[in-house]
Amino acid sequence: MRIRRPSLPLVASAAAAAALTTVLAAPASGAEVPSGTYYVQSALTGLNAADSGGAVEQHNPRGNEDHQQWTLRASGTAYVLESTDAAGNCLGRSGDQARTVPCAGADAAWEVTPAGADRYTLKVPGAERYLTVGAKPSGGTYPARLAVGAAGDRAAWYLTPVTSPTAPMPSADRRTFDQVTFLTAHNAYANGVDGGFAPPFVNLAPNQSRGITQQLQDGVRGFMLDLHQTPDGAILCHNSCTLVSRPVALWVDLQRIVDFLEQHPQEMATVFLEDYVDPAVLRDELARVDGLSDVLFRPDQAGVRTGGWPKVADLIARNDRLLLFTDHSRAADETAGLTRDGFGVMYQREWTVENYWSMGSGAGTSDWSCYSRWYDADTTIPLTRTEPGFRPLFVMNHFRDVTLSATAGTDNTKLADRARRFCQPAARKKPTFLAVDRYDLGDPMAAVNELNTYVY
Repeated sequence: MRIRRPSLPLVASAAAAAALTTVLAAPASGAEVPSGTYYVQSALTGLNAADSGGAVEQHNPRGNEDHQQWTLRASGTAYVLESTDAAGNCLGRSGDQARTVPCAGADAAWEVTPAGADRYTLKVPGAERYLTVGAKPSGGTYPARLAVGAAGDRAAWYLTPVTSPTAPMPSADRRTFDQVTFLTAHNAYANGVDGGFAPPFVNLAPNQSRGITQQLQDGVRGFMLDLHQTPDGAILCHNSCTLVSRPVALWVDLQRIVDFLEQHPQEMATVFLEDYVDPAVLRDELARVDGLSDVLFRPDQAGVRTGGWPKVADLIARNDRLLLFTDHSRAADETAGLTRDGFGVMYQREWTVENYWSMGSGAGTSDWSCYSRWYDADTTIPLTRTEPGFRPLFVMNHFRDVTLSATAGTDNTKLADRARRFCQPAARKKPTFLAVDRYDLGDPMAAVNELNTYVY
């Protein structure tokens, strides 16, 4: 987030404020605090503070639809975070719980102090008490209700601008891989052109309508493939390969992609495997793909974790142009004695973040909330995750439970809007991959082109 950070603690409090300026000076300390409208976003969970009938809870990021936007403003020697939906009501506290309170009251006051890595703490003036996520119960996720408690990881917050700070896209020779957005086909194999992908009746709703080769020619550069183990090896099927007529083997579609890359030396591609096969089966399947090793990009061997993603131009020059990911568990593979990254397939949870995949059923209204796919009792990988020197790639899913052509076409026309106003702030980064059903409808490439005019 491109904001000026204060060098001294800042106090947030109540009272009517003067007009907002680009930077508000804190009268007591002379330090500076950024003005504007923000999401108050947990650095631990990636969820946003929301007004829920007076209680302040952490909710899935949902743009302007869920009382999650707060205006930071100053008055006298103090600062408040005022709800954009309820004038005069501020993010405050009552006892040990967070709630909305009148902005003119003392319980609206917070000291806002930088905590490193673009994070802040919100502290009760004169006390060692902070706005915090509640303690995680055994076997559950972090509670919705926000609390006032001790310092620590649960008390770290981002002030994420509602309007994302952006800069122009660097020139082609300078842009890095994570700065570029790629059109991605969800269930790219489920197209009804290259072969069977599902049992009868289920196959009446293909996710795509064109084969892999045509997808490549149309500009698709990300491919989501579901991989199942059968006596024939690693086969592409939806849910199960039982009763599937003429299913396609993984190596066949990978060969199509590798052949395309060999014929188009300036292009790159990424494959995401929903992976239900043993590691040895996957290794043997990849060994059948001619030329795979010539174009395979190994970020684990390229210093990406410490030095960031390379420039696209450098990857092309080195012929590192195909990236393979698996959603399989590293721990399970270590137990089996063979890890997939040992033969070039990266564990997706280590290299990417990804929002929950469903926007709802195949028809009717859609749910645009944007939150991590990997958030449950055992796993907390927020969309906002970053590491020193490394920023994960962001996979943005934009599709529904069942693919209906009319709905998919309408949804795809709204892709750029959801990416810009909902998912981009939720992840504090621009999507690297925009994954859709029926990419041939609704012109999702227009959204890709729009996002490729800037960086976040």
